[in-house]
Amino acid sequence: MHSSDARREEEGRSTTKQSVTGDAREEQGGMAECTSHKPSRRLAFSRLSLTVQICVCLCVLVPVTGMSGAPGGAARPTPKLSEKAERFKREANYLFSNNKFKDSITLYTAAINEDPFNPSYFCNRAFAHIKMENYGQALEDAEASIALDSTFVKAYYRRGISHLALGKTKLALADLRAVARLRPGDPAAQAKMKQCEKIVRLEAFEAAIRSDKTASPFDSIQLEEIQVEESYQGPRWDGEGPISEEFVAQMLETFRGYEDKEGRHCYGRLHKKYAYKILIQCREAFKALKNVVELTIPKGTELTVCGDTHGQYFDLLNIFKLNGPPSPSNPYIFNGDFVDRGSWSFEVVMTLLAFKCLYPDSIHLTRGNHETVAMNKIYGFEGEVTTKQSKHMYECFVELFWYLPLAMTLNKEVFVCHGGLFRDDRVTLADINKVNRAVEPPDEGIVCDLLWSDPQNAPGRAASKRGTGCTFGPDVTERWLEENKLKLLVRSHEMKEDGYEVQHNGKCVTIFSAPNYCDQMGNLGALIRFASDCQPTFTRFAAAPHPEGIRPMHYAPMSMPGLM
Repeated sequence: MHSSDARREEEGRSTTKQSVTGDAREEQGGMAECTSHKPSRRLAFSRLSLTVQICVCLCVLVPVTGMSGAPGGAARPTPKLSEKAERFKREANYLFSNNKFKDSITLYTAAINEDPFNPSYFCNRAFAHIKMENYGQALEDAEASIALDSTFVKAYYRRGISHLALGKTKLALADLRAVARLRPGDPAAQAKMKQCEKIVRLEAFEAAIRSDKTASPFDSIQLEEIQVEESYQGPRWDGEGPISEEFVAQMLETFRGYEDKEGRHCYGRLHKKYAYKILIQCREAFKALKNVVELTIPKGTELTVCGDTHGQYFDLLNIFKLNGPPSPSNPYIFNGDFVDRGSWSFEVVMTLLAFKCLYPDSIHLTRGNHETVAMNKIYGFEGEVTTKQSKHMYECFVELFWYLPLAMTLNKEVFVCHGGLFRDDRVTLADINKVNRAVEPPDEGIVCDLLWSDPQNAPGRAASKRGTGCTFGPDVTERWLEENKLKLLVRSHEMKEDGYEVQHNGKCVTIFSAPNYCDQMGNLGALIRFASDCQPTFTRFAAAPHPEGIRPMHYAPMSMPGLM
């Protein structure tokens, strides 16, 4: 076996020490990595790698027309150039089919540069952008495809998917209606349109109810009236005393489930009374916090920062196995996006909240862009909680998410938030603390940027590839950190092949803790440990096995290929 492949299949962990101005280096052990391709395909990928490198150069040398369609007045390429474009497309399709979405985008772009009049190239690249969660760029490519061919059904579908992913359900419905109109005899197209119509109606109804509410859903909870049945098999938290270590440990095992005599995986459940008790305590704890929570790492101690976990419960358990569970001697920050996509989101968020009740000063949660109503409706958390518990409990989660802090600082040196920095250089820590966070995030402003923005390698700022927030360059990061007397930005929000990435001359770190994201991306997960000197140490880990039969987004309201 090739040495690199052997390393990928080795069980274990690796830790790297990262200077904020230097490169990571391996210090111990082998790392457990995910292989997303069969060994027999290695040669094919190695042959394609040179093509990808050539195309990267080509995309730099030749202007990319994918954002606005073919240049005005340009003549259609010769058949020879079109054949070259088709070769790029075929190779891109091969990479796409093997989850190499970033590389496939490079080759689709090369095809577009060779033949900017072919709508399928833009449409295919839109699909790859959807897979990379670059919904803003996917919208632009889909629109370019439609501009070239107003009857191109897949382009309307891709645009609809992108609108839906951004929570813009009315725009998504318009595109799905176009698909149904262009495919009048396709029952699947009609079904998708009707599903989306139902979502839009329900969304409008629920928004009207929320706007009329003067009372909190928590106000109607009467814990003393909720009886725990004798037949209940899960953990018990009786009396008025605090939550116990034993209860939390039993809850984790209940969520893990068990195999019955016939080999089927069975899941335990948490009684609604205990779930409500946890939600009530955590809501009060979060309400008491500032928007930016200031944390201290004393000498001789360490703190762990995890990124997105996205309902991947068995990977969360693996984090605790590798790094230890939260405790007064082992504190954590979980940097948003605990829910959605993965189909154990309820188990993930309840685990984190239970530890918050148990050790309130030893586990800290920030809000991510998926702790929001628009994302929960599309990506499954609303449906999951409604199925496993009740719609009322989901409404309690909605309010609890409002009170999650927006950011943390570590020893007045490290700034931790889910998304990134701002479209306005003048935003300060004091400004962040002044905003009202108890809302659904608007489409712009401080809260939106903290939850949605991403770093870019180029200086300055640009429109977000996601369609919300912005992208910010190394000069923006350095200036903002300097003006706020900070040294390092830690954020999450983006899947990374190695679980983390260091950018902006060592001043911006992305951490992502959901390995093999959505059961298909093949990426590693990672976590960061900080000592009192605030120098990051990274640990990477592979995906943990989980029971089969429940796919990502199992509880989502629509089965929309491309959203996973």
